[in-house]
Amino acid sequence: MPATSVRSHPPARLALLVAVLAVVVLALLVPLFAAPAANLAPRDLPVAVAGPPPVAGELADRLAAARPGAFEVTTLADAAAADRALRDRQVYAAFVAGPDGVTLHTAPAASPTVAALLTEAAGQLSGGRPVPVVAVVPADPDDPRGAGFAAGFLPFAMASLLAGALLVLLVRGRVARVVGLLAYAVLAGAAGAAVLHDWLGVIGGDRLAEAGAIGLFALAAAATVTGLGALLGRPGIGLGALLVFLVGNPLSAVSAAPELLSQPWGAVGQWLPVGAGGTLLRATAFFDGAGGGTALAVLAGYAVVGLLLTLLARGAAPSPAAVEPGEARPAAVAA
Repeated sequence: MPATSVRSHPPARLALLVAVLAVVVLALLVPLFAAPAANLAPRDLPVAVAGPPPVAGELADRLAAARPGAFEVTTLADAAAADRALRDRQVYAAFVAGPDGVTLHTAPAASPTVAALLTEAAGQLSGGRPVPVVAVVPADPDDPRGAGFAAGFLPFAMASLLAGALLVLLVRGRVARVVGLLAYAVLAGAAGAAVLHDWLGVIGGDRLAEAGAIGLFALAAAATVTGLGALLGRPGIGLGALLVFLVGNPLSAVSAAPELLSQPWGAVGQWLPVGAGGTLLRATAFFDGAGGGTALAVLAGYAVVGLLLTLLARGAAPSPAAVEPGEARPAAVAA
């Protein structure tokens, strides 16, 4: 009896299915990317109020009443304590009460967007009068709004996703894949620091530390894709792309701050590679590593798990294009 063949979809029906699927994906991706940006607002944003206890307490009460739920206020003794908290990334800004009124101390390097929002809030508290602003930890002078930092970080996620996928699709050996991941991390760190620090000038910390932060992020992102691809095959590559880019990028808050996103999404983004990578690079470039401990641990975890999956998983084989000429191919199973 001749084998029955599977009837394929007519071209017009298949084209319609592709169009419908693309629209469904579009309908999901647009709010995923647009909603976080459209709903930026402070939510339990860490700020400080510094000054004598009666004055600082009154200022903290006014701040809480003006924007309920917007700020998590810490009361400090004086301007020196406030500046230490800013350099340690414990707060984004400090309202310092002095003999001449309130002065706003900011850390634009932590988030230029937050610094601008708090400058506006300080003006509201002072009844519309200009409030002196002191940038304790300024952004890089070549990138005062932080746009270059945010835009320059996105290609690292895209390149890492591509590197991880290609290692699964084109490289056969598990050890060879690990070698490729480690080589990519070292080269990406060196190239990233050279471009962002020396060429574009959007970061200004220690070059070696910056290269290490970029390289660790590149390894974490690429190893996640490669490890999942090694474990699950092509669906694993798709899952890795989801974690690294499609979900991780809009929730990363690289261009803003996690506390400006709707919760819990701002916190979730910091447990994904792009959010943790942006936080670690910012901490390394502007704060001598302060505030980057959790991000460092998150990225190290992704890197280790990805490398272990790449070494131990047996479920994935490279695409036929990766089989070298002359190698035996598995025999097709007869129908």
